[in-house]
Amino acid sequence: MMSAQQMLKVYVTRRIPQEGMKLLQKAGICNLSVWDSDEPVPRAELLKGVAGAHGLLCLLSDKIDAEVLDAAGPNLKVISTLSVGFDHLAIDEIKKRGIRVGYTPDVLTDATAELTVALLLTTCRRLPEGVEEVKNGGWSTWKPLWLCSYGLSGSTVGVIGLGRIGLAIARRLKPFGVKRLLYTGRQPKPQAQEVDGEYVPLDTLVRESDFVVVSCSLTPDTQGLCDKTFFSKMKKTSVFINTSRGAVVNQEDLFGALSSGQIAAAGLDVTTPEPLPTDHPLLSLKNCVVLPHIGSATYSTRGVMSELTANNLLAGLTGSEMPSELKL
Repeated sequence: MMSAQQMLKVYVTRRIPQEGMKLLQKAGICNLSVWDSDEPVPRAELLKGVAGAHGLLCLLSDKIDAEVLDAAGPNLKVISTLSVGFDHLAIDEIKKRGIRVGYTPDVLTDATAELTVALLLTTCRRLPEGVEEVKNGGWSTWKPLWLCSYGLSGSTVGVIGLGRIGLAIARRLKPFGVKRLLYTGRQPKPQAQEVDGEYVPLDTLVRESDFVVVSCSLTPDTQGLCDKTFFSKMKKTSVFINTSRGAVVNQEDLFGALSSGQIAAAGLDVTTPEPLPTDHPLLSLKNCVVLPHIGSATYSTRGVMSELTANNLLAGLTGSEMPSELKL
């Protein structure tokens, strides 16, 4: 065991699932300092707490920029984030200082793909509207076209970004009888053969798809990608689903497309900002389903994410190979 002097200071910006905390406590090399709350750490507390830390375990909601790195000082060796996304990290600054970064890319693929399919079905089959009608007495006699919607059988689905999660979504949608599966991205993917995916230009995907599913990462190229022009090319009967990052969508343009009947419906698990204000125009629409960013929210997934984040951190502290390191 290390003496108290040799213990490495680790700052944890939030209460995380027990699986990860147990690993950090058991390792015997960490002097843990935790912002013990389910709410994000206030900026001033973060700057104070991170001072002198050798390791930082953070979440998507923590902006780790030059100011935080300066506050941490020269001891900081590793940042481990409990997330797949890393747009909250100032990567250039981190790289400049030679700090290693751990993240959790593979473990939430299945949970996010499941949630995407659930959101797609919920949106296209108008489930929230149906539940509401039952509750408010709108359910009367059977009417042939009441609450009718669009199904997956015989449809064309377009996936923007056929990475790990995009492919997992495509795999789950195929058994619903999807006729064509289109995808777009930087280059064709050999693994697309598994789902009979057709590599097409974005324009073709948007025009021909009955369902457009966004599962790309947020980059300067994809920021605001889904805008007025994008929605104007979609079919009037098509359904738009985003479980990637809120900033990929121009929400004002989406509101316009939904309220004017330019597209049939949209389902979002991500927004800008998060949380979305309760008076946001999108929330006034019946044909828009908004979830509170719960793509990876299964108990098992969050537990595994927590373990991986802890193991990445410990590897960074001891200079060994990380289970999942972001190559800077």
